[in-house]
Amino acid sequence: MHLTAEETFMISSQAPPATAMAMRILTETARLMGADRLVEITNAHIDGCVYFADSGVFFAEKLRDLGAQVSVPATLNVGALDLLRPDLVRASRHALDMSRRLMTAYLDMGCTASWTCAPYQAGYRPGLDEQIAWAESNAIVFANSVLGARTNRYGDYFDICAAITGRAPYTGLHIKENRYATVLIDLSGLPAPLLGEEAFYPVLGAWLGKTVGAAVAAFNGMPIDVSEDCLKALAAASASTGAVALFHVIGVTPEAADQAEAFGGLPPVEIIRPSLQDMRTARDQLSTAVGDKIDCVALGSPHFSIDECRQLAALCKGRTFCRPVYVCTRHDVYSALGDDREAIEAAGATFVVGTCVVVAPILKQSSGVLMTNSGKFAHYSPSTVGHEVVYGSLLDCVRSAVTGKVDRDEELWH
Repeated sequence: MHLTAEETFMISSQAPPATAMAMRILTETARLMGADRLVEITNAHIDGCVYFADSGVFFAEKLRDLGAQVSVPATLNVGALDLLRPDLVRASRHALDMSRRLMTAYLDMGCTASWTCAPYQAGYRPGLDEQIAWAESNAIVFANSVLGARTNRYGDYFDICAAITGRAPYTGLHIKENRYATVLIDLSGLPAPLLGEEAFYPVLGAWLGKTVGAAVAAFNGMPIDVSEDCLKALAAASASTGAVALFHVIGVTPEAADQAEAFGGLPPVEIIRPSLQDMRTARDQLSTAVGDKIDCVALGSPHFSIDECRQLAALCKGRTFCRPVYVCTRHDVYSALGDDREAIEAAGATFVVGTCVVVAPILKQSSGVLMTNSGKFAHYSPSTVGHEVVYGSLLDCVRSAVTGKVDRDEELWH
């Protein structure tokens, strides 16, 4: 490991204790990752602020009590509390107290109270080739793919060490040569109307993660006007079902103006042409429930954007839900919605702000059937909240919440 003079000081006994502790963790991790040096970063996104066990609280408080302060702007992922409606979280008093202690410790270290898994839609958008250290899988893929920033898949506790030291291991996707695609995904065999539907992109992401694992893929044939929310959904699902950290969309994303740029001038190692049957199979694999009864609907993983909330508001008008509907989003989106928020709440939906139903015990039942339009919720819900899952479009979810039974439009998938 080759350290600069500044980095050598940071790990020495003369450095502030918190800096030295963070630097020891970071350099040992870098060695395990095969890096021979570090790279300066400009930004961090912290996932370790979600309470899962007391040890995470003690770790953050140890750094804080040693005087730690982040050296680069650092946003915070969702917490385990809804700060607007604390009563929504049905946790023990101990868990609630520890959650608040954990969140406070990260704020004390200078992190930004963003409380979202989609910081890139909250104004925190690192630029092309900017070296960053982000945790939270969907945010990592989005930052790499859609923004063209550079980060590896970092996890809890390492993330705050990178923010304190302003460094990350110079390996993996921090290096340009490792960012070139090796797999070409040709979408030309899929119906154009399907590619124009928001419900297609979580399915495509789930298929991508299972198909390519950690490989870098480039899509050809995706609409050039594909929305940011669709790319967000694609990123989240691909990171959940596989180890995807970066994809390119030829003609759309910043490192893929054409195929030659996406592949670094080399031919693809593999070309995959998914069929409509492949997509139907991937969609069906997102659903685990048997029968047509649902117990609740969960939306917003990653957090719903203001555009997604407005789409939901339009669908809610004139409808009343007979099943609980949870809409997970950011504080700033919730505050900005105005009449649209009233329309969503009038239909019977509940906003979950600054957290989500997967990381906090919010669902009223400990088991049941959850319907969602999120590939990420669909992948994690059976194991994390004990609910079997039905996947559908946003409209499917709204219709089903009204009747209490699965109501899906199958036309686009056949």
